[in-house]
Amino acid sequence: MTHDVRRAGSHVDAAAESAAAGRGAKGPDELRRQIEQTRHELGDTVEELAGKMDVKGRARARADDLRDRAGAMTVQMRSSAAHAGEVGARQRKPILLASAVVAVVVAAGVVMRRHHRC
Repeated sequence: MTHDVRRAGSHVDAAAESAAAGRGAKGPDELRRQIEQTRHELGDTVEELAGKMDVKGRARARADDLRDRAGAMTVQMRSSAAHAGEVGARQRKPILLASAVVAVVVAAGVVMRRHHRC
């Protein structure tokens, strides 16, 4: 009956019915369910497109993400620096001792050279 009467929007109902019939709708209940599902999917698509059009909101979200990443990297760098400081403190005495030995050997070599020249 909707095919015979030309009301505003009746061609949409006819198109929906023929599309649903092509997909195998069995009866008016199945057709209503498919229409409701299509409306839900269309609503999701519209929301997604609206989100993509919200440049200011997307920029704010990106800035928040970058701020979070920078904070995490700062924490990681501080932790690494603290660890390096601890390792350096543990190795400071052996390095100082080795440096002193090298200095003594070099000084002895210089003294011996001077003494050998004379």
